[in-house]
Amino acid sequence: MRSDAMHDSSLSVTCASVICAFVIRPIEARDDAAIAAIIRKVMPEFGATGCGFAINDPEVDWMHRAYAAPRSAYFVVEREGRIEGGGGIAPLEGGDAGTCELRKMYFLPALRGLGAGNALMARCLDTARGFGFQRCYLETLTGMDRAMRLYERNGFHRIPAAMGSTGHGGCNTFYLLDLTRS
Repeated sequence: MRSDAMHDSSLSVTCASVICAFVIRPIEARDDAAIAAIIRKVMPEFGATGCGFAINDPEVDWMHRAYAAPRSAYFVVEREGRIEGGGGIAPLEGGDAGTCELRKMYFLPALRGLGAGNALMARCLDTARGFGFQRCYLETLTGMDRAMRLYERNGFHRIPAAMGSTGHGGCNTFYLLDLTRS
């Protein structure tokens, strides 16, 4: 069962030294095309284009519907009325009931370095805890160095192999976070 408190509120963040105010809010149907375009623009920057990458997941075109599933949430980051990124959590496919996956967290270049990654990460992890998950898994690939530093700053630890059955065989770096400790 979804918790309305986890899905109906927006978080506004304003940076003092530069104009970088952004809002993090739950995805809506009207956001599907924008977030699909972001995913399809960002993933090729890192060579994540063929089989085994999230860019080819059918849900990319209907993210709001995919994340309406129980214990799932997807958030968009909006700046000046424009969607510039997003990320979410959902139960880990093929995993145990206590493990979620941080999924499809991508930002346009203009949003990077403004604190949106930390803010969105906090929102996703708080939501995961609210859904009762004890662990959060994610997978990424070599070359996404800034993203990996973000994960590590937020308490994720590298693990030696993939978990679950995400279908993302192109990913080669895996992380896990104990949600009960942080």
